[in-house]
Amino acid sequence: MTSPGTPPAAPAQEQAPTQGTAFSFGTRFAAAMDEHGPLCVGIDPHAALLDAWGLPDTAAGVREFSLRVVEACGPHAAALKPQAAFYERHGSAGIAALEDTLAAARAAGVLTIVDAKRGDIGSTMAAYADAYLRDGSPLAGDALTVNPFLGLGSLDPAAELAADTGRGLFLLCLTSNKEGPDVQHARLARHGRRHDDPDGAQQVTVAAYIASYAAALNALSSPLGSVGLVVGATVGDAVAAAGVDLVAANAPILAPGVGAQGAGAAELAATFGEARGRVCASSSRSILAAGPDATALRAAACAAADDARHALRG
Repeated sequence: MTSPGTPPAAPAQEQAPTQGTAFSFGTRFAAAMDEHGPLCVGIDPHAALLDAWGLPDTAAGVREFSLRVVEACGPHAAALKPQAAFYERHGSAGIAALEDTLAAARAAGVLTIVDAKRGDIGSTMAAYADAYLRDGSPLAGDALTVNPFLGLGSLDPAAELAADTGRGLFLLCLTSNKEGPDVQHARLARHGRRHDDPDGAQQVTVAAYIASYAAALNALSSPLGSVGLVVGATVGDAVAAAGVDLVAANAPILAPGVGAQGAGAAELAATFGEARGRVCASSSRSILAAGPDATALRAAACAAADDARHALRG
């Protein structure tokens, strides 16, 4: 285990098999974006959408909603991203609905990112990793969102198991909520020295330090690492202001806020610069609002994928 403030040596992610494949998550995710467009469809079965679809606000309604999204949108997106909170609110039956959603996506050959934002320390983090990243776990997708704000070393159990099973992580880095900069733009105190600045002569923002952790883990990966970053598409000049080196991170970037949420081609070019080709637009309600009609859902997903491809790939 590494100490909290020191990014670990990069594991050999490209050699880590998952469920019978020799390809890492980064390789599979890059291929999926090339094939389907840089779009991740969020599955967010919140009460208002369930009602709009004529479904009950129950675990059964959540399951039906989710399976319809997998069937209609899965073939037209690089990945699907079920938000764990909307399943957990229905207790054990809701968790079973999440398991069924992941199983359906797996059967359809669609990559999944479980949006659970887990973060803890020691054996507790190891248990979260076991739940969401272990081969054979019914809650395991292809990647997991994680919260790094308990210290980078706290992520080691998840990073190690993801590398072993060929799965991926997405670390919260620069989020678009108004409270985010209070922590993410803060500069580390002298005791939080960077691995490339052992004397603490320079200060680094929390967000930049998180990106350097991803860079260390992705150093041996090609064409794309398996440890990604969550960076809001609407954060404007925050990437540059916080000193975040997205190019060096070699990371897939999950970007909420593309297209209907406000960020077009010009804004994306300014925000992500030379890393724009690694960005996957994350969209949920703007697509899900087209349901419950399957044809309308497919059309919305295809249109969003085309918009993201145009904005991010030119």
